[in-house]
Amino acid sequence: MSGSVPQPRPAGAMSARYRALTLGILAIITCSAFEAMAVTTAMPVVASELSAGAGYGLAFSMFLTASLLGTVVAGSRCDREGPLPSLAAGMVLMTAGLVLSALAGEFWIVTAGRAVSGLGGGAMIVAVYVIIGEIYPSALQPVIFGWLAAAWILPSMVGPLAAGLLAQYVSWRWVFAAVIPIVLAAGLVLWPRIRTLGPPVNPALDLAAGRRRALWGTVLAVAVFVAQWAGSAAAASSGASSGGAPTSAAVLLWIAAAAGAGAAGVALVRLLPPGTLSLARGLPSVVATRGLLSAGFVAAEAFLPLMLLATHGVDPATAGLALTAGAVGWAVGSFLQARARGRRHRLLVIGASMLAASVGGIGLLASPSVPFWVIVLVWTFAGAAMGLALSSTSVMVLALSTSADRGRNSASLQISDQLGAVAGTAVAGILFALLQDPAASGQTGVYRVMWLVLAVFACLGIVSGARSAIVTPNTGKVPFTA
Repeated sequence: MSGSVPQPRPAGAMSARYRALTLGILAIITCSAFEAMAVTTAMPVVASELSAGAGYGLAFSMFLTASLLGTVVAGSRCDREGPLPSLAAGMVLMTAGLVLSALAGEFWIVTAGRAVSGLGGGAMIVAVYVIIGEIYPSALQPVIFGWLAAAWILPSMVGPLAAGLLAQYVSWRWVFAAVIPIVLAAGLVLWPRIRTLGPPVNPALDLAAGRRRALWGTVLAVAVFVAQWAGSAAAASSGASSGGAPTSAAVLLWIAAAAGAGAAGVALVRLLPPGTLSLARGLPSVVATRGLLSAGFVAAEAFLPLMLLATHGVDPATAGLALTAGAVGWAVGSFLQARARGRRHRLLVIGASMLAASVGGIGLLASPSVPFWVIVLVWTFAGAAMGLALSSTSVMVLALSTSADRGRNSASLQISDQLGAVAGTAVAGILFALLQDPAASGQTGVYRVMWLVLAVFACLGIVSGARSAIVTPNTGKVPFTA
């Protein structure tokens, strides 16, 4: 009688071998999520107390601009030195930025603190991706990325409420200060488990190349900031509320926005995998898909509460339920992708198709006669699409990387994600400024146009997702478990 010897079951993400590491990584993502959700909620109070005026938006755009730079620098550094220096620097910068903002006496100091935190946040997320690729076996990576998405659920539900209560009844300064212990605790839990990680044996990036990427990262960050600021200002001065007649100042702003966008495109060619902008097959299309889906989803989510208030007359707390539903849907999608089998690029196509249908559907459902619960249901579907597809892009990038270029490729994925969010939000904001008329009520048509345009990003994601399939030297395919 013959039979095969049973193989031991591989250790899970919460087994004794990985438990502390998993908890530490989840703590880092959770603190980043709390920082994002809570600070956004408290910022109107901060701006009012410190007289932000026209500088209100800088507190957000400077965080994103600095995060782009931190992402580029950390990607190069991880490929030369390993993930530990970037993770340590990211934690220090994140903490320093939070302290600076919490102690600020003027709004420009809050803005500076947000920029410092952005540098740290960009470095931390790249280092986390590299650590996942270095330590976890490929079979566990989809599970970990699913849990990272789930780590946003609690902050999405608790963060805005807690921040609002702190800002209203205690002090907005505690909104920044409360995140600091989470960052420190995450570092204490994580560090003993990763301190032995060293640099790649044969790094593909030398110091000079790393400096060039840092320079192009600076160009990208500045160009994105200029394009976003000038485009928004130009649209505001050329929109329906101003009579639609562009002034000479508006023309100059449009030129500045175009120049910033052009400079950003030149920098992207040097920072992203070759062929990303032309949707070349394999890794470039994986990276492109991440940006296209972020453009459609993040922009739609940013304007969803505003639409619900304007067209359905709900209060802000009720409108927030739609965002919470999207976060829950995202976690469900991430949970499902961790258990799927087959060719992973198909999940990108499915997720992009779901997102296109959801965002386009929101546009068609913008009428006040549509019940609120229907919009919540559709947005839950959109969140599930993002959880299904974005977690899959993370897994695919690690599967298509080696220890020599894992940091650079992870940074490229984050750059695409962040730039997609900026591009989509900028397009939506410009359309809103051009089409909306403050004297009119409802403005259903404005939102319908915005959402249908944003659905185009997701439709392009279907194309790039289909082109992301690639044959790898090791496995001959990119399976779900990579």
